[in-house]
Amino acid sequence: MTSETVREACLRSFLSLLAERPFARIALADVAERCGVALGEMRASFASTTDLLAAFFRATDRHVLAEGGPDSEDFAGEGPKDRLFEVLMRRLDALEPYKDSVRGLLRSARRDPILAFQLLKLSETSQRWMLAAAGIDCTGLSGSVRAKGLALLFARVLDVWLDEEDPGLPQTMAALDRELANGAKLLGMLDDLAYIAIPWRKRRKGPDESGVRGAAEDEAPTG
Repeated sequence: MTSETVREACLRSFLSLLAERPFARIALADVAERCGVALGEMRASFASTTDLLAAFFRATDRHVLAEGGPDSEDFAGEGPKDRLFEVLMRRLDALEPYKDSVRGLLRSARRDPILAFQLLKLSETSQRWMLAAAGIDCTGLSGSVRAKGLALLFARVLDVWLDEEDPGLPQTMAALDRELANGAKLLGMLDDLAYIAIPWRKRRKGPDESGVRGAAEDEAPTG
């Protein structure tokens, strides 16, 4: 096998095992045996099951990004919220063949705080790419806040997606739209989210606030 074929075979085997058993019970030898790859060949591509997990996130990212970024014709005339909605729906489409694997992974994470933390960090990295694909700034501290918020938002939407049986995903789309519009305020309140993490930054004045009130808030103590 070529190195790329080995990687793909190992990842497929890992995902199939993840649909069958808890993450903690998947050994590297199990993955190698499932796909018929020697451990020595597998070691050239993966150092641990956490590496395999990270590879799954990266593969999903690439699938979404291959469908086009903010300059694609699909996004012509759409605002940031609609672009982000489309990007995250693309991500769910990419995950669809691995729904049982995702379900097993999240079930394991609920019992394993270390795994839950690893998933959050991997999701934050992935969501930076999703923000970039939607044409939303993901740089600096404010970008980090956006990625963290989007990772938590997407986790809530995943719960709805996993329970939905309708292939049209009306409940999932409604949940995603609601989360984007009202939950994390990722679009209309991005500056406010950044203000939470960067207390010395001046807060953006809301649309219904007067200039006097806005100035007063800018001078308020952050502690």
